[in-house]
Amino acid sequence: MRYNAVLFDLDGTLLDTLDDLAAAANQALILQGLPPHPIDAYRHLVGDGLRTLVDRMLPVDRRDPATVSALVAAFTETYARTWHHRSAPYPGIKDLLDQLAARGVRMSILSNKPDAFTRLCVQQLLPHWHFEPLFGQREGVPKKPDPAAALEIARLLQLDPSRILYVGDSGVDMRTARGAGMDAAGVLWGFRDQAELIRTGAIHLVARPSDLLPIVFSS
Repeated sequence: MRYNAVLFDLDGTLLDTLDDLAAAANQALILQGLPPHPIDAYRHLVGDGLRTLVDRMLPVDRRDPATVSALVAAFTETYARTWHHRSAPYPGIKDLLDQLAARGVRMSILSNKPDAFTRLCVQQLLPHWHFEPLFGQREGVPKKPDPAAALEIARLLQLDPSRILYVGDSGVDMRTARGAGMDAAGVLWGFRDQAELIRTGAIHLVARPSDLLPIVFSS
């Protein structure tokens, strides 16, 4: 077996959360009297943490601290109520997780989504699998693509980073993997495109969740 553990990103990798993220973000904008964005635009707005999402949503001349804080609060309140309306695992993810668990591969999650929301989504939408560690964005810990949290996971698993396959859907994920000394697999069903994944360091490209299995178990 080539890898002893798989470290997954969450949004755009395990879970399709785009519609719920976009709906909560647009509702926050409307409450501030600002125009919403098309749902598809959020493929490039999300991925770098909540505060960066809010900055990207706002017109440049409205990125003052008061407006940013109001949008963060409005998004947080709305998303807490509506995060589960359309979010679900991507097709094939449940079978992939079953196969990895059955063969003793350890599984972890590292997301730039706030830690409380990360845990809530996993507990409700992926309740049958054990992810350890399970980290969202935490106070005092640099967000991805800083490799600090990925390296923390490697230490907690007591594995050399080279024995962990990092699986994500964005350049943020590919750069995180590269910085941590992990091989990166870029998924083609997520929020970003193949060109971004290749440009930022993907070692493997996978079109379906089942394509990960021969990568993990190759000698």
